[in-house]
Amino acid sequence: MIEGLRKPVGFHQKSKVVVIGAGNVGEAVAYTLMVRKQVNDIVLIDVDEPKAGAAALDIAHGTGFYRQVWVRKGTYEECKDAQLIIITAGIGRKPGQTRLELGQVNVSIARDIARNIMKYNDNPLILVVSNPADVVTAAVLEETGLRRGQVIGSGTSLDTARFRYFISEAIHVDVEDVKAYVLGEHGDSQVAIWSNVTIAGIPLDVYEDQTGIKIDRPRITELTRTSGADIIKGKGATFYGVAMAVSNIAERILNDQQGVVPVAHLMGARYGKWANVCFSMPCILGSDGIEKTFNIPLTPEEEAALDNSVKIIGDMQKQLGIFTHLTGSLE
Repeated sequence: MIEGLRKPVGFHQKSKVVVIGAGNVGEAVAYTLMVRKQVNDIVLIDVDEPKAGAAALDIAHGTGFYRQVWVRKGTYEECKDAQLIIITAGIGRKPGQTRLELGQVNVSIARDIARNIMKYNDNPLILVVSNPADVVTAAVLEETGLRRGQVIGSGTSLDTARFRYFISEAIHVDVEDVKAYVLGEHGDSQVAIWSNVTIAGIPLDVYEDQTGIKIDRPRITELTRTSGADIIKGKGATFYGVAMAVSNIAERILNDQQGVVPVAHLMGARYGKWANVCFSMPCILGSDGIEKTFNIPLTPEEEAALDNSVKIIGDMQKQLGIFTHLTGSLE
């Protein structure tokens, strides 16, 4: 029997996050939230309750090295007073399985989770990590009936981190000085936005001219797109990178930081041809979720690539029956 999950002596709840799914990603997310001291009440929920309990206890054993944090397993009732609910549950993509087939399974799982959340919290803030992230986010939004800014997909936040990492490696600068975005699908049709890359505020073209360093842009674009698959091929799953990306999003929300992060959400009417499709664009994140979305300048080539990415996601939404009866824009 799992012991040691009682509330710590003198515990006073300040912030609470519920993580649904205690697999590799969910456990890594919970651990990262604890080790970065972002929240002091972390609840893990999983259909495999012993696994959730064991994962919570394993993480809880490390809390003595940081500060008082209550890490435990729980039930959906814990959603009622959570500041943020993170959905990581779902199956991983199997060899030979299409993204549509994966979507059919994980959308069904996510809809069931969404219904359970809404039983206990009628106004939650939900962060969706389960893949295919864009369409699963759309399905959770449809199932809950919440406003668009309350259901957020981790989207291309991890792809953006990978993009910045590879650029920093190529030009030998601190990754924090690299500002760049990957937009569109969290998947093969993602779009690396080279036209907006800056190094400590200096446009990349200017930086290259002044340093004599020339970046192999096609190579970095390809590395950004395929590195997740390379990790999966080598170790079976990705979870540390996505946990850090989720932690970054959570920090913006929990601390009302008004930070700009590329995350997935259903686009509104002002996006015209892209309206009612769920994909990633840069957004201001705060305590109410998504507070503003930016439509950043793109080159004609980038816009065409983003058109293609949006079409791929939109087609999958239709095939999975998500928002197929939506006649206007959901605001």
